[in-house]
Amino acid sequence: MKKYKIATIPGDGIGPEVMDAALSILRKLENGRDVSFDFIELSAGDETLKKTGSALPSETLRGIKQSDVCLFAAVGETAKDVIIPLRQGLDLYANIRPAKVYPNVPHIGKDVDLVIIRENTEDLYKRVGFQADDWGVSLRIITRQASERIARFAFELAKKEERKRVTCVHKANVLDNDIIFTEACRRVSKEYPSIEYEETIVDACAMKLILKPEHFDVVVTTNMFGDILSDEAAGLVGGLGMAPSGNIGDRYAIFEPVHGSAPDIAGRGIANPIAMVLSVVMMLKWLGELELSRILENAIVDVLKEGRVLTPDLGGKAGTKDVSEAIEEKINRKGF
Repeated sequence: MKKYKIATIPGDGIGPEVMDAALSILRKLENGRDVSFDFIELSAGDETLKKTGSALPSETLRGIKQSDVCLFAAVGETAKDVIIPLRQGLDLYANIRPAKVYPNVPHIGKDVDLVIIRENTEDLYKRVGFQADDWGVSLRIITRQASERIARFAFELAKKEERKRVTCVHKANVLDNDIIFTEACRRVSKEYPSIEYEETIVDACAMKLILKPEHFDVVVTTNMFGDILSDEAAGLVGGLGMAPSGNIGDRYAIFEPVHGSAPDIAGRGIANPIAMVLSVVMMLKWLGELELSRILENAIVDVLKEGRVLTPDLGGKAGTKDVSEAIEEKINRKGF
C-alpha cells in the first residue's frame, strides 16, 4: 500500500472550512484502494501570529520538509509573511495556475483551458527595497538562471500535457530586466521545436485574455505579472472559487487555492471548496496518483454538470459541506 504523509495548513478565515472538505474527500478516496494518507496539521497565519508571535513558526517549515507534500488553504493579513517565505525558502520556483471552464459554471462564454506558469522566487516579491515618509523603492530582481529554469518548466509541462503553444509574457519594451527574461525564454524555446513559441507584452496579453482567451495554452511570465494575470484568468472561468494552484520545486511542493481567507464569509459555511479540491487533483497528479486524480476530477465535473449543489458564488444555495458530500457521493456511486 502506498502511504503519503501530507502536511496541512488550514490557516485563517475560510481556510479551515475548505481544508476540512478536501481532507474528507481524500479519506473517501482511500476506501477500497491501495493508498492511504496521513495528515499532519501545521499552523500559520494571523491566529498563529497572535498565539506564538510568529506567522510562520519554524516547526511548520520543518513539518513540511518532513512530509511528502503540503496542502495550504488560506491565511489573512499575514500572507506576505507566510506564503512568500515558504515559496522562497523551499525554492518552490514554479507557480502553476490553471484556468479551465467547467460545466454549469458561469463564465464569459469562451472555451478556456490554459495554464499560467509564474516564476515564483524573485521579482518584486524578493521584498528588497527602502521606504521613507513620502517615497519608497522596491528592487525588481530578474536573473537569467531563474528565467531559464521557469521557461524550461513551462515547455516541459506543455510537452507532458500535449499543449501546442507557449507564450512568454513580458514588458521588455520598457523594463530592461525583462529583456533578461525574454532572452532566456527564447533560448529555451529552441530546445522544443515541436512547440510553438511566441512573445507578447503584458498589457496586450491582459486585453487578449478577455477578447480571445482561447488563443492561450501555456503562459510563462515573471512573478508579479503572473500574480495579476492569473487572477484575471480566474475571472474568465467563474472566479477564485474555481482557481487551484501549485507551488512546485525540485524537492518540495505546496498546493493551494488561489483565493484568500475571505473573512466576510468565514464561519458561514458557504465558501466554495472546489478550488481547494482542484488543488488536491493537482497534488495527486504531482504524487503520481494519476488514476486518483482522474477519479476526483470526474466526480467534481459530475457534481457541476448536475448543477443541484452549487455554492452562492456559482449561483446556488448549497454550503461548503454540501458540495464536498456531493463529490464524495459521486466517487462512491460511480464506482470509479
